Amino acid sequence: MRVLFTGGGTGGHLYPAIALADALRGRAEIRFIGTADRLESRIVPQAGYELRTIAAKPLTRKPSLKTAQTAVVNAVGIAQALREVAAFRPDIVVATGGYVCFPVMAAARLLRAAGIVPARLALLEPNAQPGLTNRLLAPLVDEVWGAFAQAPAVFSRKYSHTGIPVRASLFRPNNRIEAARRLRLDPDRRTILAIGGSQGARSINEAVAALITRRALPERWQVLHVCGERDYEYIKAEEREPYAGNAVVLVPYLNEMADAYALSDVIVGRAGASTLGELAALGIPSVLIPYPFAADDHQMANARAFEAAGASRIIADADLNADALWWTLREVLEPDRLAAMRDAARSLGASDPVTAILTRIDALVSRKSAA
Repeated sequence: MRVLFTGGGTGGHLYPAIALADALRGRAEIRFIGTADRLESRIVPQAGYELRTIAAKPLTRKPSLKTAQTAVVNAVGIAQALREVAAFRPDIVVATGGYVCFPVMAAARLLRAAGIVPARLALLEPNAQPGLTNRLLAPLVDEVWGAFAQAPAVFSRKYSHTGIPVRASLFRPNNRIEAARRLRLDPDRRTILAIGGSQGARSINEAVAALITRRALPERWQVLHVCGERDYEYIKAEEREPYAGNAVVLVPYLNEMADAYALSDVIVGRAGASTLGELAALGIPSVLIPYPFAADDHQMANARAFEAAGASRIIADADLNADALWWTLREVLEPDRLAAMRDAARSLGASDPVTAILTRIDALVSRKSAA
């Protein structure tokens, strides 16, 4: 079986695809298509998979000169994708998010219509509210696999609630004491993991820096701050003198999150779908600060679903500061509230997303073979 994945730009678009690719090792030939200048150019080869690159630009909603430029770039991307897809001849193409998906899926659909590549097409929708690219792809694909039980109307009868695949490495037996030792933290303290995703988050970084330098945290708290490589030198300078007694470890990035998750009692971060899928799978409470400029405000929709279930508390990005973060953490880290939020987070996780999606892949490929 040949499986082609396309997606990129953020870890949220890449890690679910890598989780599926890892599960398919040994019984499938796997290839990725992405762009040369975004995160996939580093993450996919590191994971051990071949990446082919094409041109692509984000789709725009309002007519302008930029719209014309975008159309030209994506037309080039479709031409490049036609060559790549025809050469690989996949049995199935799985799009996991990001604007690079549009030219790849359009090319695959054109090749199928021409009888050149009979691949089935599937879309992974991790958000409660789909973005423009996935809405445009809805008519082109055979199935949509999603994170939330309620299907967005645009996907109609194509939608299956599978959950979002999570990297198997996050589930490996992980000793909290050993994880704390590797991260230079105390296994007996309440651990706050502050993280802004693969790109970092300036507003979160500044609020956390203000919190730990201007306020005495409870003795039993500690902070693991993953600030992103872009902000590391700036935040390192901001946090050079934590308030006396505060326990803080600052790192620019963690290639492997298993230790951080094993140690975390609560996570402060954005509401990207991949992160929320991991929190649900692992049962970790969260304080969510949705990225305010996410397409169609989809991060707020994601966060509201988690808050409604009791798994998270939301602070709007415009309202985020050290005081707001302090009082929210004080509430969340009360033992009874923390236990209830853990249970609520686990309730949002599908039982086995990887197995569910592998079953759908096998079913779709069987339909292709029968046709």
